Amino acid sequence: MRKFPKPTKQEIDEGPQKVSFQIANGNARQTCVLQIALPTKVQAQKYLLTNWPAIEKMARNALAAGSVEDGLITLIVN
Repeated sequence: MRKFPKPTKQEIDEGPQKVSFQIANGNARQTCVLQIALPTKVQAQKYLLTNWPAIEKMARNALAAGSVEDGLITLIVN
């Protein structure tokens, strides 16, 4: 099993991590941001990849509901 690196002081001070990704929206791409309460960017990226089907569904539901602010869909996971 892979061990994650310990969070740096900067990562601890930053708080929740944010990971950006895009989903297809017709012929265009929609930028999304996943904000998650994990201490490192590596852990946040792994969470995104591991839970991709559920996160993509959340993003598509937000897009359908018109929850786009400043061109971004922001998803917050605690």
